[in-house]
Amino acid sequence: MPAAPSDASAPAPDASGARAARRRRLRTLAVCAAPVVALLAVAVLAPLPFTIAQPSATVNVLGVDKGQPVITIQGTPTRGTSGQLRMTAIGATGPDVEVRLADVVSGWFRTDRAVMPHDAVYPAGKSDQEIEQHNLSDMKKSQDAATQAALALLHRSPGDVKVGLRLADIGGPSAGLLFALGIVDKLDGDGRGGDLTGGRTIAGTGTIEPDGTVGPVGGVSLKMQAAHRDGATVFLVPKEECSDATGELPKGLRLIPVTNLKGAVGALKDLSAGRPVPSCSS
Repeated sequence: MPAAPSDASAPAPDASGARAARRRRLRTLAVCAAPVVALLAVAVLAPLPFTIAQPSATVNVLGVDKGQPVITIQGTPTRGTSGQLRMTAIGATGPDVEVRLADVVSGWFRTDRAVMPHDAVYPAGKSDQEIEQHNLSDMKKSQDAATQAALALLHRSPGDVKVGLRLADIGGPSAGLLFALGIVDKLDGDGRGGDLTGGRTIAGTGTIEPDGTVGPVGGVSLKMQAAHRDGATVFLVPKEECSDATGELPKGLRLIPVTNLKGAVGALKDLSAGRPVPSCSS
């Protein structure tokens, strides 16, 4: 008996089942992937609770800012100065600026940017105006403390010496140390007729208390970049922040750790005289 003709175009039963199973898996994957894609889209487009910071202006407190002297002194003679004492600052995205995933990722991979929690920079629930007033209040307290610390170090009476400090468009307490050093340089220099700076461009940061104690401020790595950009060769850093500073120290910038105003003045005098000064590695 002749064999029955075969149908070569008919699919094998097991091959047809495999294709059907693949189709079912693809449909399942598509259904499961849809929420993931939606979440990724939200992550990319939604604002995130971060602030992006970057190096900002530096200002020579021995000079002028926006056409006005930063330090004015009345009631006693002052001395001319050379060199510079540059306070440093960082700029950050505003409290109402929306920071998205692309901004955060970009900030992580750039050495001139820092990604910071929003609430670490701006108090929660505060308006732009309230934050600005808070920063200006901190600046005023810092200026008063710097004046008290400098005059106490020089044994001058606040009743006889009137100090005015003015810095436009910058708030917060981190210029305290540099304000105090500027007052000391204008009144006494190095104590022997020379400049406290030794003619150098000195930069730095740090809060100050009326008793001269210097405190940490944050953002040191970005501030060092600003200082180096503007020609500083020496950077005064609160000793508590040495580890942060040494990790990203720009080439050619020398760190001097300080804990109080007296130590900072002494270190600058020693630097000018060629004597050893403190370092963050010692």
